[in-house]
Amino acid sequence: MPQQLNNSACSSCAACPASTLQRRGEHTEDARFTIALAGNPNTGKSTVFNALTGLKQHTGNWPGKTVGKAEGSFAYDGDVYTIVDLPGTYSLSSTSEDEEIARDFILFSRPDVTVVVADATRLERNMNLLLQVLQITDKAVLCVNLLDEARRNKIEIDLNGLSRRLGIPVVGASARSGKGIDTLLSTVRGVALGEIPCTPYRKSRLPERTEQAISTLEAEIQRLYPTVPNSRWVAYRLIEEDPSIISRFDKPELLDLARRVHIEIGENFHDQLTEAIYADAYRICSEVVVQAYASGRLPLDVRLDRILTSRLWGFPIMLLLLGGVFWLTIIGSNYPSSLLSNVLVGTLHPFLKTTLAGWGSPWWLTGFLIDGVYLSTVWVVSVMLPPMAIFFPLFTLLEDFGYLPRVAFNLDELFRRSGAHGKQALTMSMGFGCNAAGVVSTRIIDSERERLIAIITNNFSLCNGRWPTQILLASLFIGAAVPTAYAGLASIGAVLTIVLLGIGVMFASSWVLSHTVLRGEVSTFHLELPPYRPPQFWRTLYTSVIDRTLIVLWRALVFSAPAGALIWLTCNVQIGGESIAAHLIRLLDTPGYFMGLNGVILLAYLLAIPANEVVIPTVLMLTTLVIGSTGGDAGVLMEGGDAETFAILQSGGWTLMTGVCMMLFCLLHHPCSTTIYTIYKETHSIRWTLLSVLLPLGLGIITTVIVAGLWRFLS
Repeated sequence: MPQQLNNSACSSCAACPASTLQRRGEHTEDARFTIALAGNPNTGKSTVFNALTGLKQHTGNWPGKTVGKAEGSFAYDGDVYTIVDLPGTYSLSSTSEDEEIARDFILFSRPDVTVVVADATRLERNMNLLLQVLQITDKAVLCVNLLDEARRNKIEIDLNGLSRRLGIPVVGASARSGKGIDTLLSTVRGVALGEIPCTPYRKSRLPERTEQAISTLEAEIQRLYPTVPNSRWVAYRLIEEDPSIISRFDKPELLDLARRVHIEIGENFHDQLTEAIYADAYRICSEVVVQAYASGRLPLDVRLDRILTSRLWGFPIMLLLLGGVFWLTIIGSNYPSSLLSNVLVGTLHPFLKTTLAGWGSPWWLTGFLIDGVYLSTVWVVSVMLPPMAIFFPLFTLLEDFGYLPRVAFNLDELFRRSGAHGKQALTMSMGFGCNAAGVVSTRIIDSERERLIAIITNNFSLCNGRWPTQILLASLFIGAAVPTAYAGLASIGAVLTIVLLGIGVMFASSWVLSHTVLRGEVSTFHLELPPYRPPQFWRTLYTSVIDRTLIVLWRALVFSAPAGALIWLTCNVQIGGESIAAHLIRLLDTPGYFMGLNGVILLAYLLAIPANEVVIPTVLMLTTLVIGSTGGDAGVLMEGGDAETFAILQSGGWTLMTGVCMMLFCLLHHPCSTTIYTIYKETHSIRWTLLSVLLPLGLGIITTVIVAGLWRFLS
């Protein structure tokens, strides 16, 4: 097995020379070989990358996980290798950002070996990309991954026969269990050293007239650019007028010849080339792959899909699964949340406060550190950690099982009708984890117009920072409004309604944008449904706890500590005999009233703009300011769990209407500062960034005003 080096992922490293290695953020001269890792989405490419480097990228079971490049390194048999995990793509025709990244790295960085990872259960579908890679590079290895799933589906592949037909080494593997990785390493080393010769297949059967014209152009490319190892592929791209290739091969006589060849061949060259590649893929796979299900009973994946993606059962099952996740999260988080609150707030808070006072600490320092910074951070821990520790593993299990692409498939038609791109269903799913991540993931959308729609509306996906708030408010107010026996069910229904409302608003706002400022035609896309895979429990636990729960919690703590300090200062620094917070709360009470909220809630959203996670702690600390004005501690979180929290909010004038309007505003309000910054970095536009902020905020204000007005009218 490889010796993993201490290195880090690099999401935007340009073409590093083969003699360099990124280690601890610096380039050294130790590396001997560079490996490019390519493949279709969802072939286990990132799993192979993790097996080699140990960087533990998240390997979710749905397309679009790797949008940029990731770089790692390892040592094997005395040599050091840099491995670059390219974005998953179906083609190298450069019609999208991910295709261009993959193609340019293989073409211009000239890695020593290009490893193409293919899905053994869908080999013919993956062959399209492989045949294009073989047109570019002479040194390639095919890793046929997921052989365990192929055997489960009774698929047999003649790996040696496949190798003979392709002219490159072929290695079988089951990367999740580590099988075949050693063979892959030795094969990659052999190709890199030239010990294993490669004679890649490049015999696409084009019409004779087309072949003659391409040969003429290819000869001219070899004359003008004798060092280019893939002149035939460059000829293809020049004929198809690829802008990035034209900019690199820009000699006038060559471009003039390419235009003449294009006219001679006709406008259907792309179709000719595509048909030839697919014909080759079909012929090669038909000779080496034996499908037990070619006739007779359908495989389990197909039978499951007929249920989970059907018009009759698709949506009810989706709602049932989401409801089950919410139920387990709400019910399961109550006890650990109360326990953490009792320990961190009920026991440690007075102890720390008394200890500092005993050491002679002035009241303002004790209040700043303990009542401000400490209480804000521990409240985030007690409120956020339990639901996230339950929700994220369950969500990750659904993702790894392969269910999320089925959700995207079910929603695709609705996105199309709203004028958006079908891939927005995938970016929406990413937004449920983090809106900033959802914004970045929109790079998988080819159309710039539709990508902007996805970016602007991604905030309507309920991100992880808002899940605990929704769950808490649903438990305290919706659950309390019904008989105790139905409290849990009512809370689940409320949270599920908020999620569906967010999706509905996303559809509606996408439709409005596509018919106003972002008019245009809806493009089509190819969505591959991955096979169902039994999730690996410990890997899922690691991914959800380390990669999601603790990282999100740490981000919340980083923001909550200064937010707690700021809140305490606004509550205790006085101007004209009143605290700054009191002045601001009184100023915001009037608009808050019309929105069914109050000045405390609106100020909390202003102070907590760095992160949604600290909204509830901010609300509680500001509410105690109002309580403090009648005899309590100003700006101090009171002790206890959900019951005491409910008591604090009620003492601040909260009613069922306040709770409902707060849940709506939590869904429909401006993005957090991290997401706002990410939107600007992705769009490079103040205009679209402002629209991304003002659209949800305006909808949140209008919606809460209407709901509060109707509530008061009907009461």
